[in-house]
Amino acid sequence: MKLLLASQSPRRKELLSSLGFDFEVVKIDCEEILPDAIGIGEAAAYLSELKAKAFRNLTSDEVLLTADTVVAAEGQILGKPKDEDDARQMLRMLSGKTHQVYTGITIKSADKTFTETDVADVELDEMTDDEINYYIQNYKPFDKAGSYGIQEWLGMAKITRLNGSFYTIMGLPTHLVYKILNEI
Repeated sequence: MKLLLASQSPRRKELLSSLGFDFEVVKIDCEEILPDAIGIGEAAAYLSELKAKAFRNLTSDEVLLTADTVVAAEGQILGKPKDEDDARQMLRMLSGKTHQVYTGITIKSADKTFTETDVADVELDEMTDDEINYYIQNYKPFDKAGSYGIQEWLGMAKITRLNGSFYTIMGLPTHLVYKILNEI
């Protein structure tokens, strides 16, 4: 079986490698647009499946893994920030509150498709404007949903409680990936 990872995320590459899987990274060009009526809990799975459907047909010895992570707070999906101001606004929204991180995965072979979503609750301590600015300036979280990475300074200094998988928050629910790939 040849495993194909459709992600440019260094975090996903690191996690999949740490699980002991050999894989090849592939690129998928896909417009990630959510339908207006989609629920927050279905968004990550929808985007993950959208990416899998956009990939070419698989041969019988190939398996494709796609993933997408969304952060939700106050009934809104927080995507990747457009710029520093957007990142600052998102981090202020998350400051001192609990939010949800959903990561959807799709594992597709030539004849089957498995899609699952895992969710984790994350509680953040209050952040001052100076702390938010420090984080943005030093960690440039522009490629991260919700404007932060749990494995960076903000995660170490400001996350006070987690309910769910650390790796789901990092961008890949490793327990689900491992289980499904071993079943295939």
